Amino acid sequence: QVQLVESGGGLVQAGGSLRLSCAASGRTFSSYAMGWFRQAPGKEREFVAAINWSGGSTYYADSVKGRFTIARDNAKNTVNLQMNSLKPEDTAVYLCAAQAQGYGTRLTIAQPYQYWGQGTQVTVSS
Repeated sequence: QVQLVESGGGLVQAGGSLRLSCAASGRTFSSYAMGWFRQAPGKEREFVAAINWSGGSTYYADSVKGRFTIARDNAKNTVNLQMNSLKPEDTAVYLCAAQAQGYGTRLTIAQPYQYWGQGTQVTVSS
């Protein structure tokens, strides 16, 4: 069982930055791949970024590539999402998710993830 708690959301102007954090419970954090997804009102949940268990492989949606960076600290049971050059279209609830033994393209879709946080709101004003 893994519990995930996101933090770091807020209101920022276009072009600004935010850093989201996801704190995970449990002693097996390093065995999980981690992902960030987002969901805007009236839209489907979409993949943002993911990282494998070791941090050696990362994956990004085309819409955030070059602007967002995902990183994990297995000693602290945390995964972070650094978001730069934010745009109004980045506005959404951002959710952290964990996938046991996840790898490759399985990390870029929501269904294989077993655990989800409650989400943190990110609002980018124009």
